[in-house]
Amino acid sequence: MKKDIMIITGGCSGLGLEIVKQAISKDIFVCNLARNKEKMEKLDKMFQENYKGFVGDITDSEFVRNAIGEISKLGNIVYLVNCAEKACFKAPTQYNCEDIELSLNGLKGMILCSTETLKVKNEENLKIINIMSSAALKGNKQEALYCATKWGERGYTESLKVAYKGTSVKVIGVYPGGMNTEFWNDNRDYVSEEKSNSFMNPKDVAMVIIDNITSYNTLTVADIIIERN
Repeated sequence: MKKDIMIITGGCSGLGLEIVKQAISKDIFVCNLARNKEKMEKLDKMFQENYKGFVGDITDSEFVRNAIGEISKLGNIVYLVNCAEKACFKAPTQYNCEDIELSLNGLKGMILCSTETLKVKNEENLKIINIMSSAALKGNKQEALYCATKWGERGYTESLKVAYKGTSVKVIGVYPGGMNTEFWNDNRDYVSEEKSNSFMNPKDVAMVIIDNITSYNTLTVADIIIERN
């Protein structure tokens, strides 16, 4: 019997790692695509069974094509979770080309991974879960570039929904608020450690996501909005 496989991008830390852990606890085989070789090696040793890491850049089309091709030989790809992201938060006049390229990597990777997975699945029997942010639903001060990227990801997600309406390909948009993760370590001038400590626990957010994407056979939850109390 073929294994049910979840592909996840950015599953070495934060929310991505919590999703990896909870998926494995449900006996789903997880294939993790991420750039951090050191963290990936630790996860390989930690999980061993029901897990395989692929070290590379999800904005590299050759890496994505090769990785997903290899994954398709391991079992039945059921889920693709696009979770990887990078961001910077600045006043509108302070952004530069480097900031833009960095922020757009998540969108680029989302499109490349979705495209290649749809190809190997022959556009059938697949759940694509695009994890974005509440910033995809509204504008925020000092988040012009982040919001622009997330709104782009939301536009891509909504377009996929229309393209595959009535088929066995299901597309789910996930919009969580702020979580207490390593994400903020590179943005301490915007969100202090004290403030991020009051944010949501990524383990709780991952539980909500996994429960909604795995628990129902006769329906699909199209959007998941998770807000802080």
